[in-house]
Amino acid sequence: MKTPHDSLSERFAAALTQAFGEDYAEVDPLIAPAQNPKFGDYQANVAMSLAKRLGQKPRDIAQQIVDALEVSDLCDQPPAIAGPGFINLTCSADYLARLASDAVDDQRLGIAPVDDPMKIVVDYSGPNVAKEMHVGHLRSTVIGDAIARTLDFLGHDVVRQNHLGDWGTQFGMLIEYLVEQGAEQLDTLNIPDLNRMYQQAKQRFDADADFADRARQRVVLLQGGDQHTLHVWQLLVAESKKHFNAVYGRLNVTLADNDIRPESSYNDALPGVIEALEAAGMTSLSDGAVCVFMDQFKGSDDEPLPMIIRKSDGGYLYATTDLAALRYRIGELGARRIIYVTDARQKQHFAMVFAAVKQAGWAGDDVSLEHVPFGTILGPDNKPFKTRSGDTVKLVDLLDEAEQRAAAIVAEKNPDLSESDRTQVARVVGIGAVKYADLSGDRVKDYVFAWDRMLAMDGNTAPYLQYAYARIQSIFRKAEIDAATLPGAVQVEHEAERALVHKLVQLGPVVASVAQTLEPHRLCTYLYELAAVFSSFYEKCPVLRADNDEQKQSRLVLCKLTANTLKQGLDLLGIDVLERM
Repeated sequence: MKTPHDSLSERFAAALTQAFGEDYAEVDPLIAPAQNPKFGDYQANVAMSLAKRLGQKPRDIAQQIVDALEVSDLCDQPPAIAGPGFINLTCSADYLARLASDAVDDQRLGIAPVDDPMKIVVDYSGPNVAKEMHVGHLRSTVIGDAIARTLDFLGHDVVRQNHLGDWGTQFGMLIEYLVEQGAEQLDTLNIPDLNRMYQQAKQRFDADADFADRARQRVVLLQGGDQHTLHVWQLLVAESKKHFNAVYGRLNVTLADNDIRPESSYNDALPGVIEALEAAGMTSLSDGAVCVFMDQFKGSDDEPLPMIIRKSDGGYLYATTDLAALRYRIGELGARRIIYVTDARQKQHFAMVFAAVKQAGWAGDDVSLEHVPFGTILGPDNKPFKTRSGDTVKLVDLLDEAEQRAAAIVAEKNPDLSESDRTQVARVVGIGAVKYADLSGDRVKDYVFAWDRMLAMDGNTAPYLQYAYARIQSIFRKAEIDAATLPGAVQVEHEAERALVHKLVQLGPVVASVAQTLEPHRLCTYLYELAAVFSSFYEKCPVLRADNDEQKQSRLVLCKLTANTLKQGLDLLGIDVLERM
């Protein structure tokens, strides 16, 4: 379905061509929603932008455009010129009714897949093996999943990549400790146990030189393929996957085992990375370490910063693994857009890795490498979110508390719900509230974690949107109708109906904007605005007590389209809806 903006843009392209020639067909008509309804629905500012190029007054240019503009099937009155040359347009009620009718019968709500789908890699979540997921993993996981879902919906071939931390010195240290404790079979150990034992192993590593030497030797055995060491490592990975999958399931995140591409999977490719960069003349030795220096990256002393890719002892670093991953994703997977969702502190790291990949010729101009940074979750004290004791907040504990708090609210607001229904509502509302609070703000900014705000039933929250959806379902129950059987016939008479249709048809452009900018908060803002516009419509336009059956049916269809839009939008964010709340 074409939005009014799309259709008007096409008509302006034709009018510009007719008025000024083919060279003007691609000129942006600068169409935007009118700021004041008395001036119509849309305003085109193209005349002012062409004044210098054409050497004419904007109003004269606007008149020539209007004379050539054919929009009689879209607008119920001729375009009007205002001020220095604004062109105001008012969509006809029939046109808006057609848009709504077409969308309500379309499972995709009128949003067509992109014409040029591409293979896109989205790298997100990336927890560490043998450690519990904590609040620091929340943002990458939910932001990355929302981006992947959105790109999927638009028809791209999305490859999710979960870059688990499962290799390196820390695993030699933990495995050696497990062997020493006689616990290497992991028969009775779970992730919390492993988390605790990792901390104990780290204390031994720092305090006991003999243990540290044995741990380093264990790394050599691991990298060399020693069967016993590999067996213990594989058990660690398997136990960790169970934990990750349980968390992903609760968060309604689409990552699965076949999306895992851990650090260890690139181990054999690391020497080849060094060789390829050496062959490209990009490497230098610095104190025995192999480094890449690039002129655009300098320190405070104005000297080039090194990107170390092999330490003097022969060990590799994160940069080496990330370079190997990019070679694989570009060369083997054929990705043309690669997106990394990590915290903002890694901005320079990825800028250097991307620059090296481009300089080495591994990624051409047709490959887009993008870092999606995000800020920190803060506590009420505006410091990084911690428990009262100062420990890192475990993600499982956070989700438990979300459901418990939501359950208390549900019990207070709807005590008649059965226990099973209350549990289900608490799960959907609690988890949705946590995810939406993370997604609804500009991702590059820090945000304060506040239970009362994120669980509020009003304002820009998931519970508010979930309640808006559930309220519409209650309308259908009161009407004793199956919304799925409602025909798509819509009539637009009241100003509140016009406003609702105008907001509904904006979903497509908003989703396209999220796919381009990788900013899910744009979709959150749209859904919140839609719920508010619907609330105004519901107050001003009686649905079940409409003036006649035709009007009642039309307004029920608008309710259906609003519910479908809310549900689809929340699904792109990975948030469920409820039929009753």
